[in-house]
Amino acid sequence: MQTVETLNEGLKRAYTVTITSKDIDARVEKEVAAIAPQVRMPGFRPGKVPANLVKKMHGESLQRDALNSSIQDSIQKLIADNKLRPAMQPSVELDEGFEFGKDAEIKVALEVLPEIAAPSVDGLKLERLTAEVADAQVDEAAGRIATQQGALEEHAASHKAKDGDTLTIDFVGKVDGEAFEGGSAEDVKLKIGSGQFIPGFEEQLAGVKKGDEKTITVTFPEDYGAAHLAGKEATFDITVKAILNADKPKLDDDFAKSLGLEGLDKLKELLKGQIEQEHNGLTRTYMKRKLLDQLAAAHDFDVPPSMVEAEFNQIWAQLQHEAGHEADPEAALAEMEAEKEDYRGIAVRRVRLGLLLSEIGQANGVVVSDQEMNRLIMQAAQQYSPQDRERFVQYVRQDPMAAAQLRAPLYEDKVVDFLFEKAEVTDRTVSREELEAAIEAEDGDLKPHVHGPDCDHDHDHDEKPKAKKAAPKKKAEAEEAAPAAEEVAEEAPAKKAPAKKAAAKKDEAVAEEAVAEEKPKAKKAPAKKAAAKAE
Repeated sequence: MQTVETLNEGLKRAYTVTITSKDIDARVEKEVAAIAPQVRMPGFRPGKVPANLVKKMHGESLQRDALNSSIQDSIQKLIADNKLRPAMQPSVELDEGFEFGKDAEIKVALEVLPEIAAPSVDGLKLERLTAEVADAQVDEAAGRIATQQGALEEHAASHKAKDGDTLTIDFVGKVDGEAFEGGSAEDVKLKIGSGQFIPGFEEQLAGVKKGDEKTITVTFPEDYGAAHLAGKEATFDITVKAILNADKPKLDDDFAKSLGLEGLDKLKELLKGQIEQEHNGLTRTYMKRKLLDQLAAAHDFDVPPSMVEAEFNQIWAQLQHEAGHEADPEAALAEMEAEKEDYRGIAVRRVRLGLLLSEIGQANGVVVSDQEMNRLIMQAAQQYSPQDRERFVQYVRQDPMAAAQLRAPLYEDKVVDFLFEKAEVTDRTVSREELEAAIEAEDGDLKPHVHGPDCDHDHDHDEKPKAKKAAPKKKAEAEEAAPAAEEVAEEAPAKKAPAKKAAAKKDEAVAEEAVAEEKPKAKKAPAKKAAAKAE
């Protein structure tokens, strides 16, 4: 094998590698010797087929296999001999004029990881904002559970449906005037404002009364799960059969016992613990962002463009998905386009931080143990059906890239925890609202900050978009990264609106632990078939 370097510019490398025909032929002969004993041919005893006949029968496939293995081995030797650390899979191109029996010339292009000076982990200063759990928060959470568990009572026939009411309806969905499969259902319970159905469905039912018949028009999201409905305009003929209102039970020991608990104090204890976990998560998110800001300000090095492009594409795809769920998708997409370069800057930052955290972890002996990795694999396997779990486990164990992607979030968390231990940490107690505001604020401060010679903040505020947009922007502004370019977002709610949904999820988590048998949610199966909320 002969190697000639043709490009060495920044992090880009290119080589021309010549593989001799002698090497390829030797591999063919070795493979012929290996398979000949298994070849069967009329007129010859098993294992006695001449090598020249074996080559005649399988020569073309043997030559292709020999060429491929020669190329792979040559690339590995090229990387080892030149002590290269590829950022992504190398690009390999075989000379167009290649013919078997002649030398093979391949062009190899790749980007390498930058050489990062040993990162200093000394001098880090962080503020830990902690929020205590107020009694009012616990009472509010308990009240939500009580509302969820309340019995439904029917309103008078004259009552007009409003937000929070639960309707019993029949409906028939049509596209281009024709009913579509799965678009019809009877006796479906739908709570107005729950977000259970596709956007625009529930809102058009406000004001209806029992016995009303109404036709509404909605548009299925572009990314709707059923491809034949995605982006289509549909009408739904609706009959309102009843309007119900939840009768909120009294919050007392009897109510808690109906949930399978010892009493109201136990319910509040569980809720308080759940809220404390949420607060701890918010505290960690704030500290992590400030830590990453300090690391980004103290380290500046070139990053592989291919890794940046991959990270940017991931961010952009996520933003496009979320923009599709905005009230005005076209306006959200237009704003994204106007700030595209800002998002590309975020991709650069994420990749740089990912490489930096990886370097810090390696330099300080941070590892994910086999036991931890096995636990990750088994947890991830739970999302698959029982018959597919074993295949998933085998796939992860055999594919290094899949294993790396699964390992990356935990590895990052362990590196961050290591840096937290090294940092000088000061504590300050704030309210939950202040903590959330600190996370959502562009610079993370709770009060105005005067920049001066002793300021230890990252002054390059132009590296990220200004905080003036809703959910999609916040997803990108987390600016978090993990080794192997695996993004790990630890975000607070991006906007105030989702707070009710977050609270509902919290209460469901408590219910899983505390309630033996939760009341079933209003019939969701027909809704998903006909007009379920897009994920």
